[in-house]
Amino acid sequence: MGLTLVEKILLKASGQKELSSFVYPKVDFCFGNDITAPLAVKEFLSYGFNSVFNPNRIAFICDHFLPARDYKAANNVKTLKDFANRFNIKNFFDIEKCGIEHIFLIEKGLVKPYNLVVGADSHTCTLGAIGTVAFGVGSTDLAATIKEGRCWFKVPETIRFIYKGRLKKWVGGKDLILYTISKIGVDGALYKVMEFCGEVISKLNIDERLAMTNMAVEAGAKTGIIEPDEITYKYFKDLNIKFKINQKLHSDKDAKVEVIEIDTSKLEPQVACPHLPSNVKQVSELSDIKINQVFIGSCTNGKLSDLRVAAFILKGKRVKKSVRLIVIPATVNIYKQAIKEGLIRIFLEAGAIVCAPSCGPCLGGHSGILADGEVALSTSNRNFIARMGSPKSFVYLSNAAVAAASAIKGKITHPERVI
Repeated sequence: MGLTLVEKILLKASGQKELSSFVYPKVDFCFGNDITAPLAVKEFLSYGFNSVFNPNRIAFICDHFLPARDYKAANNVKTLKDFANRFNIKNFFDIEKCGIEHIFLIEKGLVKPYNLVVGADSHTCTLGAIGTVAFGVGSTDLAATIKEGRCWFKVPETIRFIYKGRLKKWVGGKDLILYTISKIGVDGALYKVMEFCGEVISKLNIDERLAMTNMAVEAGAKTGIIEPDEITYKYFKDLNIKFKINQKLHSDKDAKVEVIEIDTSKLEPQVACPHLPSNVKQVSELSDIKINQVFIGSCTNGKLSDLRVAAFILKGKRVKKSVRLIVIPATVNIYKQAIKEGLIRIFLEAGAIVCAPSCGPCLGGHSGILADGEVALSTSNRNFIARMGSPKSFVYLSNAAVAAASAIKGKITHPERVI
């Protein structure tokens, strides 16, 4: 019996000849953020540990509640900075240096294809877009990993999703994953690997792939992954990030997997309705839904390509007076490039507000909290009750093109209606 890509990477990291049900592999990298890492640090120190496994393979990325929303958030950042200084951890990043962890880590070249990475954040699975095995873990698991450089895992089973057909205009990775989750449910891949492949995936750029792997956890998956290919390697080359690959790995044809085939030819942009990412409808079915706020950003759709398509739609137009449009680039570098290309000016002239790179309102942190009864359309990944503020608010999820078009009309709108 053959092995999947994830199984091969776990086997190699474990140093075993054969893969068992549970493994204790060495990790290539681990990280936490300003919410999860302070607890990991607290646990680490409470056990009296006085060394870390490798200071160059640990990172703290402050991205959730910054600029600090209150003194607790500020103290959390200080805790991480003090710990990093004490243990000579160079990869400490405050907001002016980074942005959202899952996008920034790839952009910085800190994680690479075929790595095994753990992060104290549920959307660590985002990194699977470049062929990384990326598992989200709890803060105490992160504390142990910081010390030992290893982490226990039950080896997950795999569901292989094969996407066929051609994508219509305005349809991308976000729509593919929303449609997929709508078909299998929020527990349809519980503690499994979602392996995305097929002719449609092979043509997607990295930004679109990131949107797909990012939301694997919304189907209950342990992670999502896409095998590295020439698009992957060109992406890193364009970033001027060099790395050596001793062996290119692939899932074996006879690996034990469940297979689900999806025809994408008839898909139009998808929108997840309150209060689950699986409650999905086509955008044309929701033309009567009025909105109070639009958020374009997050680790799902705050990338440069998302900002470009949103700016293309918004150029020369105005946001509906009754709507707040909040735009948050995922990283500082994306922000700089958006300024260079004139995208930020387009957003501002259209009536949007542009905030510093961070998670922003995605998790109800700050910079866009919803009030009672308010309705938001967001390019983020979750729309649970109280996810973005009041438990009496309502959150819809879409791609960046639908979000921009809807901000203009003041209600959920297909992009073709404003172009």
